[in-house]
Amino acid sequence: MEQFNEIINSDQPVLVDFFATWCGPCKMMHPVLEELHGMIGDKARIIKVDIDKNQMLAAQYNVRSVPTLMIFKKGELKFRTSGVQSAASLKDEIDKYV
Repeated sequence: MEQFNEIINSDQPVLVDFFATWCGPCKMMHPVLEELHGMIGDKARIIKVDIDKNQMLAAQYNVRSVPTLMIFKKGELKFRTSGVQSAASLKDEIDKYV
């Protein structure tokens, strides 16, 4: 958990993908996140959190459905959404905090 807190406290925006290996829509997000990484490069960091392996963290952030995507900057939650999103819409959100 400490490592997670260190990551989200960065000056750089961090997109966190709360997912589960058994989740179909989560699997659909994988190529979207790869595309997004290609679009944003080093402007922001993208990390994935498996809710089954990190149940305390998922509970802390009240993750009730997956995928749940959150953007943090300096430890502050800036954006949250659930379900499959497009790379373009996520890029637009990240660009607000770069």
